[in-house]
Amino acid sequence: MNPVKIRPIVLCGPSGSGKSSLLSRLMKDFQNDLGFSVSHTTRKPRAGEIDGEHYHFTTREQMLEDIKNGKFIETATFGGNLYGTSKAAVDAITRSGKNPPSIQTLEARLRARNTESEESLSHRLKVAQEEIIYGKTPGNFHLTIFNDDLDKAYETLKKFVTDCLDSI
Repeated sequence: MNPVKIRPIVLCGPSGSGKSSLLSRLMKDFQNDLGFSVSHTTRKPRAGEIDGEHYHFTTREQMLEDIKNGKFIETATFGGNLYGTSKAAVDAITRSGKNPPSIQTLEARLRARNTESEESLSHRLKVAQEEIIYGKTPGNFHLTIFNDDLDKAYETLKKFVTDCLDSI
């Protein structure tokens, strides 16, 4: 029996950059090939978010304990809350034979959500600027997509994922 070759696909970008929109399309078009690893967070759920579907909502104490015990691939702190991708979430997708995929009119998108205070929005935009600088640094990513046109951005992402899946 040949081992399953898995290549994680990570979508990252500033809040409001369209990661969720691109991911929704990707998961629909590649539902038999890709799995989604649900991240953990210590923040409270937003309206409509479901535990285990959008995030695994947990306590700060539990997440710190799990981090200490090496249960996460990566973690970050944003807005005073912890976020992370657990090894168990990625392992579950790997066992299923799928690949995990785990974000500009950024300010307008964030304002349109109507979920941010001015202070929170300002902080998100500052972090976004730092993330953009990191994203533009050569060698940090295999592909950078500027999502100024969702359909065009998705076609670029879809071609990249198709090429990745074909190379496995």
